[in-house]
Amino acid sequence: MDIRIGVSLRSSYGGIHPRTAARWIVERAATARDAGTDSLFVGDHHAIGAEYFQNAPILGRLLAVWNPAVAGALFLLPLWNPVLVAEQIGTLAALTEGRVVMQCGIGAGRAQFAAMGVDVEDRRRLFEHHLAVVRALLAGEDADGVRIAPVPADPVDVWIGATAPAAIERAARLGDGWLAAPALTLEHAAGQIDRYRAACEGLGRPVGSAVIRQDVHVGARSSDARVATDGIIARGYRGFDPAAPTVGSIAEVTDRFGRLASMGYDEISVRQLVDDQAQVLASLERLGEVRTQLVASASARIASATPHGIDR
Repeated sequence: MDIRIGVSLRSSYGGIHPRTAARWIVERAATARDAGTDSLFVGDHHAIGAEYFQNAPILGRLLAVWNPAVAGALFLLPLWNPVLVAEQIGTLAALTEGRVVMQCGIGAGRAQFAAMGVDVEDRRRLFEHHLAVVRALLAGEDADGVRIAPVPADPVDVWIGATAPAAIERAARLGDGWLAAPALTLEHAAGQIDRYRAACEGLGRPVGSAVIRQDVHVGARSSDARVATDGIIARGYRGFDPAAPTVGSIAEVTDRFGRLASMGYDEISVRQLVDDQAQVLASLERLGEVRTQLVASASARIASATPHGIDR
């Protein structure tokens, strides 16, 4: 099965001058573009007590260097006024000739919710209400007496992040796609996509885009990749199972991504695991070769499955 390779750029850079960090983000987007990756996304957090580049303005800047491939941002919808979300997406859509995707989730963290004046216990209801309003506004419809402009020229897909069973059911019920968490091992990734498919089937809905986030480092050799990441992972990187990140040579990363594709994932959204800018840019460049090898492998399988090379 063919699979798309996208990039999810980090938005937090502790201990680095903000202008340097902003330049790094732009450099990473340009390198991902040159590598031929299929999508570009940025995240969403608020009042975390550290530097964090906010999604709409940073994505607007990145669209100046990004190609017409898919672009989008994560919105933790309960933390936002839905009219503002729709207006931000409408403006971003006007800045690109490509398709815009809204990733979204319910969010977590009492401090973050308190800072935004939102009751964390009400987040599930707010998520569904805000999503309905955003969708109506982006379609040019009236929502509670409100309309926005500009509206996107093309439909905006909604990918909903979910891990818990009830959340996966919500993604199947409300989303155009499902976004799996980066903390999943291969075994858990297989179980989660099966759960998502079963939820879609149970609801009588078509299976949407199945996208998995992965924290990745692609080294020139396997040993180089391990040297760059062993210490990071040993220190308990993001609380992940050590088997969750994807680390290795081009061949090793290609093999792991191929296994995710065979499970039925349509896209892998890659976040770089290391901090060093030179190593990140080199890893992104090699990601382009991973993508090329995956495409070639998929084409070879299609050709071998067609008798005598005849398309029937």
